[in-house]
Amino acid sequence: MPAAADTPLAGFVIAIDGPSGSGKSSVSKQVARTLGFAFLDTGAMYRSATWWCLDQGIDLDDAEAVTAATAQLPLTIGTDPDLPEVHVHGVDVSAAIRQTRISEQVSKVATIIPVREILRQLQRRLISEAGAAKGGVVAEGRDITTVVAPDAQVRILLTASEEARLARRSTELHGRADAASVAATRTQIVDRDRADSSVSEFTVAADGVTTVDTSDLDFGQSVAAVLQVVDAARQ
Repeated sequence: MPAAADTPLAGFVIAIDGPSGSGKSSVSKQVARTLGFAFLDTGAMYRSATWWCLDQGIDLDDAEAVTAATAQLPLTIGTDPDLPEVHVHGVDVSAAIRQTRISEQVSKVATIIPVREILRQLQRRLISEAGAAKGGVVAEGRDITTVVAPDAQVRILLTASEEARLARRSTELHGRADAASVAATRTQIVDRDRADSSVSEFTVAADGVTTVDTSDLDFGQSVAAVLQVVDAARQ
C-alpha cells in the first residue's frame, strides 16, 4: 500500500506495468478511450526529464545535477488519450522524447533513486487530478503497479515474449521486423530493460497484480483482455 504520507488516489485507477514493447502504451490509450477515462504515460515523464537535462547541458552521469534539474522540471503533460501532448518549458517535446538519442539514454535518468521519488510524487498527483476530473484514469509505466499506484483498483502486468516485443518495436520504429531492424532495436528493448530492472521490477507480477500476456494476441485482443480484467474488478 502507499506510504503513510500519500493522499489516497481519486477516481477509478487502472495501473498498467510491463517491459518495453509489451504494448502497454497503445493498449492503455485504447482502454482509456473505451472507458472514457484519462490517460497518463509516466514513461514520458522520464523521457522529458532526460530531454530537459540534455537541453540544459547537464551530464547524465552526474546524479546530483540530474536530480536537481528534475526537481525543477517545467513539465506539462496531457491526459487526453487522443492528445497526450508533452511540453517542457513551453516547448512541445512529444516527438522529440521518442527520438533514439532519448531512448538510449533515458535509463541513466530513470535509475537514479531520488529522481524516481520526485516523479513518483508528481505521478500520484497527476493520477488523482485526472481521476477526479474524468472519473477514472489509466496510468501506465514502469513500477506503476507496485510503487506509484499500489492502491489502484486494477493493477495489470502487460507482458510479451522478447521476440514479440522486439518485432513490435522494430515495426514501430523502422516499419519492418527483419533481422537488421530487430538488431537495431535491441538496445532500446533488451538493454534498457536490463538497466531499469536494477530499480524496478516489471517482469514478474507482484501480489494482487494480474498478468496479461500479449505474445500471441493482436492489438484488439490485447485491449479486450485488459478490459475483461477491468470489468471483473468493477462488478
